[in-house]
Amino acid sequence: MIAVVFLACLFCVTISCRNNASSAGKKMEHADSANEKKIKPVFHKPPGTFQDTLTIHGEAAVFYSPDSLQLEKIKQQTDNASFSSSDHEYFYMMRNARIVIKKTWPALKIIESKHYRYLLFMKKDGSKECIDLDKYDDMYGLFVFDANQSPELVDMMNIETQVSFYLKR
Repeated sequence: MIAVVFLACLFCVTISCRNNASSAGKKMEHADSANEKKIKPVFHKPPGTFQDTLTIHGEAAVFYSPDSLQLEKIKQQTDNASFSSSDHEYFYMMRNARIVIKKTWPALKIIESKHYRYLLFMKKDGSKECIDLDKYDDMYGLFVFDANQSPELVDMMNIETQVSFYLKR
């Protein structure tokens, strides 16, 4: 009698494990196909309309933004809700960054770059560094430059920390 109960339990456990393994495999396959459907295409900012170069001498905070035609192309690539949300977010991040820079680092000259593709930074030692804004996928951004070291793209959400670290190097 004990042997029969033991074999029955063993049989139930074996069948149970097989069913769970096969259903888990089906769930994983289903989850993978669901993830494949949710994969969004990689966004690349369309090239700017202008091909001009902005030359920066001395310490500066350079804010870049898309020109009007480039902004229209970005709108066409992005759904309305996402575009409005990110445009709104960038507006307030840039506003906050300007306020913090004026208050904390008044020696940094704030420069706006809207109609330029290239930023040419002139260092104190006579060397130059050129940045092609078409290589950056963010619509808006901020470079800080102290004229001694290479310019650095700064995360505007973390403006205080990143500019401090950059300037102390």
